[in-house]
Amino acid sequence: MPPRSYPTARQKRLGAELRKLRERAGMSGSEAAAFLGGERAQISHIESGRYGVSDQRVRRLAAHYSAGTKHLVDALASMAEERTKGWWEDYRGILSPGFLDLAELEHHAIYIRTIQMLYVPGVFQTEAYARALIRGGLTDLPASELNTRVEHRTRRREIFGRPQPTPFEAFIHEAALRMRYCDADTMREQLEFLRTVSTWPSVTVRIIPFSAQITSSVHSMLYAGATIPALDTVQIDSSFNSGFLDAEAQVAKYRALLDSVESIALGPKESDQFIQRVAKEM
Repeated sequence: MPPRSYPTARQKRLGAELRKLRERAGMSGSEAAAFLGGERAQISHIESGRYGVSDQRVRRLAAHYSAGTKHLVDALASMAEERTKGWWEDYRGILSPGFLDLAELEHHAIYIRTIQMLYVPGVFQTEAYARALIRGGLTDLPASELNTRVEHRTRRREIFGRPQPTPFEAFIHEAALRMRYCDADTMREQLEFLRTVSTWPSVTVRIIPFSAQITSSVHSMLYAGATIPALDTVQIDSSFNSGFLDAEAQVAKYRALLDSVESIALGPKESDQFIQRVAKEM
């Protein structure tokens, strides 16, 4: 089987974690390949996510590397076992890989916490609000791609329709509630939907008002919790690109950021009242 041309972020993560285990063992790629009875390129492809790897092979490599963290090995083996294609695969070759990687990250997350400073979190956007937001970018999109992006964004809400919906905590700055990306009616509709979302069993919405004193640099991000903290991932979003962070020090920094924001945000009930008040002012 030829190597994957475009491995997903999750496939890359599995390979990267196997590379970390090998490097901690002080073993070269050639030595690991010899253990598998292959060539150096085989290990290179596995560690870059370009080759799939079975759960049994993950365990064999981990044992060879003397990896003592059982929970991590079990989690990596579970990742290797994943074979079912998610709904986001319907958009492969249509939307850029970053859209698919985000949907996959949300799908597998045990819990999600997000900070949004300038707009309502994508997974909670109405079609009209999302359309206005996407259309307002620097590049004019063909109508077909605009429609596809909006459809993909709303389909991300499937994580709340499962038997065990994903716990999702959103910290949203007041600026995001007041920024006028669309007409007043569309914005009111969006804010009312945000209030509805906040009543869903697994969702918590908390507002950061302008009056709150922000003690550190805060920017938009999404924190996806994994089955074990060592596999947690942070997604950084911007107007021009997005990327995933998984280095332990980086992830710890964003956990601390979330904790600092939590200490200044309004409670869920106060937040609902706040959103209602802003909607009436539109």
